Amino acid sequence: MARPSRRTVLVLVALVVLAVNLRPAAVSVGPVLDEVRDGLGMSGTTAGLLTSLPVLAFAFFGALAPALASRVGLHRITLVALGCVVVGLGTRVLVSDQASFLVLSMLALAGMAVANVVLPSLVKLHFPDRVGAVTAIYTTALSIGLTAALWLTVPISDAFGDWRNGLGAWAVLALVAAFPWLGLVSRDRHLERPQRTVGYADVLRTRLGLAMALFFGFQSIQAYVIFGWFATLWRDEGISATHAGLLVGLVAATAIPLSLWAPTRLVRVADPRPMLFAILGCYLVGYVGMLVAPRSLAVVWAVVIGAGTTTFPLVLTLIGLRARTPQGTAALSSVSQSVGYLIAALGPFTFGAVHDATNGWTWPLLLLLATVVPLPFLAAYVARPAAVEDQLRPRDGRPAAPAAR
Repeated sequence: MARPSRRTVLVLVALVVLAVNLRPAAVSVGPVLDEVRDGLGMSGTTAGLLTSLPVLAFAFFGALAPALASRVGLHRITLVALGCVVVGLGTRVLVSDQASFLVLSMLALAGMAVANVVLPSLVKLHFPDRVGAVTAIYTTALSIGLTAALWLTVPISDAFGDWRNGLGAWAVLALVAAFPWLGLVSRDRHLERPQRTVGYADVLRTRLGLAMALFFGFQSIQAYVIFGWFATLWRDEGISATHAGLLVGLVAATAIPLSLWAPTRLVRVADPRPMLFAILGCYLVGYVGMLVAPRSLAVVWAVVIGAGTTTFPLVLTLIGLRARTPQGTAALSSVSQSVGYLIAALGPFTFGAVHDATNGWTWPLLLLLATVVPLPFLAAYVARPAAVEDQLRPRDGRPAAPAAR
């Protein structure tokens, strides 16, 4: 077996350290939200806006990512995105007013959103024959970053004096992640220009693009509700705040080893539908368990639901498999994530509204169960071998140029 080149190793390291930084900007505020509100005099409405910024950033800036990558270059836009994360996270902890904190948070989240969308294209560009394996590696790194932000923000804040240091630490991590990309930006000038650019609107008009967006959206609803509300649910069931936070962290931690295994397995099996159905079934089992015994078996349900969240790396793997070119992958990733996150934005809001209206958790959990129902049907469609380029409509009355196989 040929030894990987230095550039291949550099690219892989760059992808991994990038992935580690794609969630702290979104989830690190949650564990210290009360302290942030007290420090900035933030109202409940403003705090709600702050917690909604990740979804808005993913939806809006994710849609712009392919166009930016086309003009600037995949590697350069990734470095710029990391720069936004560093500046946003590093400077928002220095301000004392709500408006500046929100603006700088959005800057960090915008960088995260762009990098999140271009990652599948980078994998397709550098590892076209190893999409499953490399996706497994970087989604595992992403899960590690998510879990670390949930578990370590409070201890860092306590160790260094206040919440500003706890949040600012993630800017340092993002700065470290930028260094490997400095060695890759020169490669952009060598990228071949595609014969036919695959645009956002092109993919949005395809059946596969729409199905992937719906699949991404409904699976994202699960994650945003789980990480946004389940700690509160467990606290209402009599579990302490510390243990409730650990349970949410357990959900995220469960996905780490599974994220390393599942994408590789998805690529290797002839028919991935049974695997997808089994993982989606974990949501059903976990939510029913939460209805029946939310406190006594909380650890069990956290692990089972955590297994269900492995759907996320599988969706990213499918994005890489359902396009033939880096340009097609970028457009499909953009459509899937931008439209998907708009759908996902409705989940936490509706879940909370139903909880407020019913003053309990039974109806919200039943609603969450209902959002799982479309997922097996969507999974069955997107699991079929297909390429989004094959469903593109001709432009100007001319057939689309066939993508290289």
